[in-house]
Amino acid sequence: MLGLLYDIHGNVPALEAVLADAKRAGVDRWLLGGDYGTPSPWPLETLARLRELDDATWIRGNGERWLREPPMDRPEVMQSYELFTGGLPEEEVDWLYALPERAEIDGVLYVHGSPLSDVESFAPQPQEGEARMLAGVRDRIVVFGHSHQQFTRPGPDGTTLLNPGSVGMPLDGDRRAAWAVSERPGEFWFERTDYDVERAAVAYRLMGGQFGEFAARRIERGSD
Repeated sequence: MLGLLYDIHGNVPALEAVLADAKRAGVDRWLLGGDYGTPSPWPLETLARLRELDDATWIRGNGERWLREPPMDRPEVMQSYELFTGGLPEEEVDWLYALPERAEIDGVLYVHGSPLSDVESFAPQPQEGEARMLAGVRDRIVVFGHSHQQFTRPGPDGTTLLNPGSVGMPLDGDRRAAWAVSERPGEFWFERTDYDVERAAVAYRLMGGQFGEFAARRIERGSD
């Protein structure tokens, strides 16, 4: 049984609750979809816990890429990353940046944002230009994250688009941690897990700065 964990964002209380649920469900292998802990109150703790998982496939999100390729056009992100990377060992940055951008398991394609980009993602409702984001991929299931919204629907060119949602920072109006499971190739179901939202929000606020407050309010609301 394959567990899909995307967009954890260093929210250890959410991650621990999800892993407990997954253990009870019989999950024994993992697809880890990027944006693990950058920036967050528990960056190293998140990585350490994920490394305890057996049979885990990791891919890189924009959060990991930005450690080496910071988005110069987004000063608010730059500020939060300067705070975050100050305590992150160089070997961890090297390892995270070197993760692959995509993976294939049981014929399903896994990316962070879309086959085109780790910062361009699909919306719950069809939008113009989606075929461009597929970058030539057709007639298959594409699993992705980045938008923090749990949904599945048909996409262009015979694709099925599936977003497991965000473990650590859901943005679909439901504060519970979001993830997904696949018991058979091509078959998925969505999961939601209750966790200590208040503990996570307090920890983000203690980071200080605009990002800490922004992240805490997202966690409390389950939306922007």
